[in-house]
Amino acid sequence: MTKAAPMAPRRRRWPGYLLAAAVVLAVVTAARAQDYNNGDDEEEKPKPQLKAQEACNGAFLSYTFIERAKEFPHLKNATAQAYAFKAQATVLNTMTTDLKAWQMFVGFQQKEILVSVSGAVLLDGTDFPANVSGGVTFAGYPMADLLNSIDTAGDLTQIQVQMDITGTQFGVKPPGKPMPKTIKLTNPGYRCPAPTHKDSVMYVCCVKDPKFKVKKANSTRYLPRQKADLTMAYDVLTSYGNKYIAQVTIDNWSPMSRLDNWNLTWEWKRGEFIEKMRGAYTLLKEGPACVYSPAASYYKDFDFTPVYNCEKRPVIVALPPDREKDNDVGNLPFCCKNGTLLPPIMDESKSRAIFQLTVYKMPPDLNRTALYPPSNWKITGKLNPHYVCRQPIRVSPMEFPDGSGLMSTTPAVASWQVACNITRPKKRASKCCVSFSAYYNDSTVPCNTCACGCGNDTATCDPDAHPVLLPAEAMLVPFDNRTAKARAWAKIKHWRVPNPMPCGDNCGVSINWHVMNNYKSGWSVRITIFNWQDYTFKNWFAAVKMGEHYSGYENVYSFNGTRLDAPFNNTIFMQALPGLEYLDPITDGRTSAYPRLPGKQQSVISFKKKDVPNINIPKGGGFPKRVYFDGEECALPHKLPSSARRRAGAPSLLQAVTGVVLVMIVALVDSSCL
Repeated sequence: MTKAAPMAPRRRRWPGYLLAAAVVLAVVTAARAQDYNNGDDEEEKPKPQLKAQEACNGAFLSYTFIERAKEFPHLKNATAQAYAFKAQATVLNTMTTDLKAWQMFVGFQQKEILVSVSGAVLLDGTDFPANVSGGVTFAGYPMADLLNSIDTAGDLTQIQVQMDITGTQFGVKPPGKPMPKTIKLTNPGYRCPAPTHKDSVMYVCCVKDPKFKVKKANSTRYLPRQKADLTMAYDVLTSYGNKYIAQVTIDNWSPMSRLDNWNLTWEWKRGEFIEKMRGAYTLLKEGPACVYSPAASYYKDFDFTPVYNCEKRPVIVALPPDREKDNDVGNLPFCCKNGTLLPPIMDESKSRAIFQLTVYKMPPDLNRTALYPPSNWKITGKLNPHYVCRQPIRVSPMEFPDGSGLMSTTPAVASWQVACNITRPKKRASKCCVSFSAYYNDSTVPCNTCACGCGNDTATCDPDAHPVLLPAEAMLVPFDNRTAKARAWAKIKHWRVPNPMPCGDNCGVSINWHVMNNYKSGWSVRITIFNWQDYTFKNWFAAVKMGEHYSGYENVYSFNGTRLDAPFNNTIFMQALPGLEYLDPITDGRTSAYPRLPGKQQSVISFKKKDVPNINIPKGGGFPKRVYFDGEECALPHKLPSSARRRAGAPSLLQAVTGVVLVMIVALVDSSCL
């Protein structure tokens, strides 16, 4: 008989509740083993993406190129092809102190045009789309400050900002990576080495510069107020749950800074709208149209009829003087001057403007402490300098005197400051120009061609030709009436006349600087200001920056002249005498056959040679280095009058020979008559 095969042992089955308990026990044990891994808590934190970040004790900056796609039109020329790109930039505070008002520069170099950026704004307030081909500086918004890791328990949302960048770039054909030239922190007191570039990532650790001299320590947690040509303060006076009352103060600090009929714009970033104002108003008062704005979807029962403005970018202007005592819209100090801000050297009481506004907020900012200023501030005037304004920075609350007249002060709920500085006008973007003439040359060097722009009026003239020399009387008529005089003068001088003729300067104001004479102990100049616009300049001023001969300045006779101190060394400031504050507009001639006549003001300036005995006036020593009108830097001619054409008291050989011949002819005529 065959033996039966042995039976397999039966497995013991565990009850279901015991099996579940065993699984839970295993998971807990594993978790505890992980938590107490040799007592090393570093494993709890996520590893940084870059090893250099671990060793950084400063501000760690990175830029990562993510992707791109070809845009229309599709071109065969790779350098002209446009690509839509996405990138990400980060700023991480790895210090033990806060990083206040961080600013990151990205050196774009592929003709980039930015369309949107999250977590930041452009420092100069440029609107999107923005051409940043020469690089751009980002400033934090709404998180302008990055706190330190110690005070936040390493919360990345408070110590790091991440910017998602979208835009267009040109000329880098795949698989090449369109990376910036450099990245760096531009905050004062920090030093950044050359960044490290690996494939599509660029990073750098910027540390505090030990050689940087720190100014007097700020006892508050706010940034110190900045010095600038023009500053604007945004002070929240009263705060409620869903609205607040703010006051805007505009201060003009520079002797070269001036605004006429100023227009102020900014950008609301969080859906705010202006309910009412005092001391100023918005050009578009769109109360009824606000029912179509995003605010109307939240404030459903709100009456928008009296609301001032719901625009994202409102345009604000000053009230006229006749509203100064109006209890509803005026009755504020320093308000209602029709948008005029004079330099403090002329009138300190007219160098400040104030207005107030009531602002309604949107969710999620519906509490008293959720306060954010508008960004991207811009201010312009009639014929005034071009200002570049930085983003608002949080400063210590402004203190206001008590309204009851007591000695106590009341601080604002919150305060921000916007600093604006004058920039030099770009080529062909000036608003005024200068012509040169001298006693030793009978031709005038006119303003440059298209000094103030050409626009589209170049069909019948050459925008790139040099201006032709003119006789002195041609400067008294508009450019359209100078052509015949220019051709006649060129014919007398035997000069070639360009065809087509050069375009005009297209400037509303021009200034002629004429060197009148040159004698042993000194020399003098006549300055004439021409107004070619249908606009009257009130309380105008002009200024000239001289060279080595500034120390010889003696007097201005028909204007009120003042020497300026640093930073405007070697500069003479001139304003009208009492009763002559108006520079009149251009007027019609006696009949239609006569050209229009510009409004003008004129004065003589005298100089002594005692301190500059070696100055050479015929060689161009008598001309200024810069000329300003109402704060705007005027375009100077590309050349000076030549002293080789005609010298006073030194007739040329041709003139001498001609004189002798005339004398001989007169003698012959007289003898024949006898």
